Amino acid sequence: MNVLSASRHRSFFFTAKLFAAASLMLAASVISAQTIPPPGLVIGSGNTATADPTIARPDTTPCTVTLFNNFVFADFSTKPFSFTPPSGCPGPWAKVVLNADFSIQAGLQFDRTAEIWIGGANVYFGTTSEPSGAVARSWHIERDLTDYSALLSTTQNGRVDLGNLVNNQFTSSLFGTAEIQFYPLAKHQDATRTADMVLPLASDPTGGTAFLSTSTDTLAKTFTLPANVEKAFIDVVAESQSGDEFWYTCVPNDVAAELQSCGGTGFRESEVTIDGVPAGVAPVYPWIYTGGIDPLLWRPIPGVQTLNFAPYRVDLTPFAGLLSNGQPHQVAVNVFNANSGFSTTATLLVFQDHGSQQVTGEVTRNTIGVPNPNVVEKLNTAADGSITGSVTVGSSRSFRVEGFVKTSHGRVETDVRQDIQFSNRQDFNITNTVFVQSIKQRTVISSETSTNGQDGGKTTQRFEWPLDLSINFTVNPDGSGGFQTTTVRQQFLSAATQNGNGGNSFSVVSNTVTPSDTLLFDANFNITGFQGQQSAQEFFSNDSSSGCFSRKITAAAGLLTSVTDGVLCANNKH
Repeated sequence: MNVLSASRHRSFFFTAKLFAAASLMLAASVISAQTIPPPGLVIGSGNTATADPTIARPDTTPCTVTLFNNFVFADFSTKPFSFTPPSGCPGPWAKVVLNADFSIQAGLQFDRTAEIWIGGANVYFGTTSEPSGAVARSWHIERDLTDYSALLSTTQNGRVDLGNLVNNQFTSSLFGTAEIQFYPLAKHQDATRTADMVLPLASDPTGGTAFLSTSTDTLAKTFTLPANVEKAFIDVVAESQSGDEFWYTCVPNDVAAELQSCGGTGFRESEVTIDGVPAGVAPVYPWIYTGGIDPLLWRPIPGVQTLNFAPYRVDLTPFAGLLSNGQPHQVAVNVFNANSGFSTTATLLVFQDHGSQQVTGEVTRNTIGVPNPNVVEKLNTAADGSITGSVTVGSSRSFRVEGFVKTSHGRVETDVRQDIQFSNRQDFNITNTVFVQSIKQRTVISSETSTNGQDGGKTTQRFEWPLDLSINFTVNPDGSGGFQTTTVRQQFLSAATQNGNGGNSFSVVSNTVTPSDTLLFDANFNITGFQGQQSAQEFFSNDSSSGCFSRKITAAAGLLTSVTDGVLCANNKH
């Protein structure tokens, strides 16, 4: 993966609103503006820098288990390790957090995919920073594994997948260290309920992703589950690779050649099925890796979630009665419009009714169906071969899934409603000396889950994933060289509320990255320099348990120029 080459198309030649309901809740939240920039964010440094906060921790002292220490990644072999739960620190735990630190030597190297697996289940998925000839880079990632506590309660085999080629041309090795912190419950603290079973969908028993090249390829596993399944969820990650790495730049097959682009349209979507029947949808986030489009865009600030992908969680609870019937059931994931392809993994989380050996139930409504995107082509080709116009693909889906289970604490009905709106518009201006491609992509996901019974309540969630991307590749009329200017605005917005017998909670996240750069090249398309390189990231979060967090960082010419904490929290103080 990594870069769009000359063969990909001319402009990619370099080879190396927070939501109203949640906003109202801000007024009642705890405001805690930060005033001291964290270690590692050093003004004037070219090291990898992110504005993302660390995971909020309990006040108790954690028990720490080292997974691996200073592993060297210089080939494509998997690196095994052994995991043993912390001695004298039994669960349930208040929180479980994975910490990992990676680094790369100065030199030349592609961005690489990094994965950590325990007991075959994925506990981390992301990509790496690219180095430069003079700057080594290091970065820190964290993931909340509290929901995976059942997986971590017994000794397991683990492995790290971080394939990397080191030779005379690609000179940089990668290094990594990881640990898990287990935070005991405070005195008189009740544990949050977590899954009783954590079941991986991986390429083999020790882990590994499945590469899905087409819409019909699936990552599938058959489970015979206990007869008392009360709730179920599945976490899905689909990482775009190869011909799909820049899927948001793709166009319909019939115009791909003339637009010098990839095919399959600019729409991708992960689908979840149970026994071949649609059971959920996991939209694909448009991650951009640190070698993507123009690697200078991502120095020192990477794209949204580039180093640490967030899995998309699908609620399968309406199917709990079906999954409890004692029969084997196949759970599968595919990627609609995959065009070679997506590295995919998933993890099934199962909650059991501890007061009953057998529950019964059924799915009473399922209107998910299959995607049916709409494509509109408005292209004009002049006599000289110049092309102007637009290509648009849109998908609009609203569905409802209902089911019930008869449990030890009564009949529990679950109603999942979801609305997913997707659009991708690409405007083109292509001549003998100019290639301009402007992309405006929008993904809006609104979900509402209602449950009655002992743990009844309502959960609402909304995601917005805007992506604006513009590339202008221009050759000087005299053939002496030219330039490529790229601007990006990439966002991840979410807002969630939960109201029920267990109390009320909310969370809001806004993560925005905005890089731009102009590459200069000579008549032979050798890069001779760059100008105007700058980037910024602004992260804002607020939730009912941890309070408010706000940080903005900026960079220019590959160096961090500012760190500003707390402004958005102060602005939202009422």
